[in-house]
Amino acid sequence: MTHIRIATRRSPLALWQAEYVSAELKRLDPTVSTELVKIVTKGDKILDVPLAQVGGKGLFTKEIDEALLDGRADIAVHSMKDVPTELPAGTTIRAHPKREDPRDAIATITGGDMDTLPKGARIGTSSLRRIAQLKSKYPSFEFVSIRGNIQTRLSKLGKEVDAVILAAAGVCRMGMADKMHQFMDTDLMLPAVAQGTLGIQTRDNDDMINALVDQMNDPETVLRTKAERAFLARLEGGCQVPIAAFATLDGEQLLLKGLVGDVNGEVVIAREIEGLAIDGEAMGIALADEILDAGARPILEALYAEQ
Repeated sequence: MTHIRIATRRSPLALWQAEYVSAELKRLDPTVSTELVKIVTKGDKILDVPLAQVGGKGLFTKEIDEALLDGRADIAVHSMKDVPTELPAGTTIRAHPKREDPRDAIATITGGDMDTLPKGARIGTSSLRRIAQLKSKYPSFEFVSIRGNIQTRLSKLGKEVDAVILAAAGVCRMGMADKMHQFMDTDLMLPAVAQGTLGIQTRDNDDMINALVDQMNDPETVLRTKAERAFLARLEGGCQVPIAAFATLDGEQLLLKGLVGDVNGEVVIAREIEGLAIDGEAMGIALADEILDAGARPILEALYAEQ
């Protein structure tokens, strides 16, 4: 029998994701037993400050990385949108199961979509990516920073805010999709890099565990995630920066859309690139370079100087 210790954050969504991976491991090998190693990360502790002001990378992963490296855990389960593009030496994101709905979703006091909200509506989100995109389309809206798990953020609806924006993947996984009033088309709101994708991180030298985890890969999700993360890596971005990217597959063809915006919503630089899916990482780098040359470089430099 193989016993696998799974490192995870303590939020209800993170625990759901870890339990999902646990069930998949047992399905692949019925002799496997598992336990969850629940970890509180820096990003979980600091809830009264927007992530962009906290600064740094790995706010939701550093402590989990440490548990993997020091042997307290055998694998780690992450939401890929929280994972830095550079991982600790000796570890790899080994598998991406099938991606959940990558879109953003919104719950409103009106029970309708964004267009039903009154002028000056207060929108609850701490995401610079969301703010940058929405400010250019809804300049009258006020954005209120809210943090915490899905349940906590939804509890502020009608009290502190008139709408709450969440990742659709999370509300779907938690069985709360019926509480959302609009699933936002990616043309309206380009998602965070790898939003809706899980990553299973392992130590490189754990051959037996790696052979098992490898079986959890969904080929399409892997190709899309690699392209999006190559774009992010070239921009040296993290989850606290107004960067978005979204890849779709049509047979062997991959379409990658990306953008960088400023937090005032005054500038949103968006481009796209198409090519063979096997060239996805090179496409991600090329798209990032195009957007940098189109004016994103000073926007990002100013943001990184503040963090």
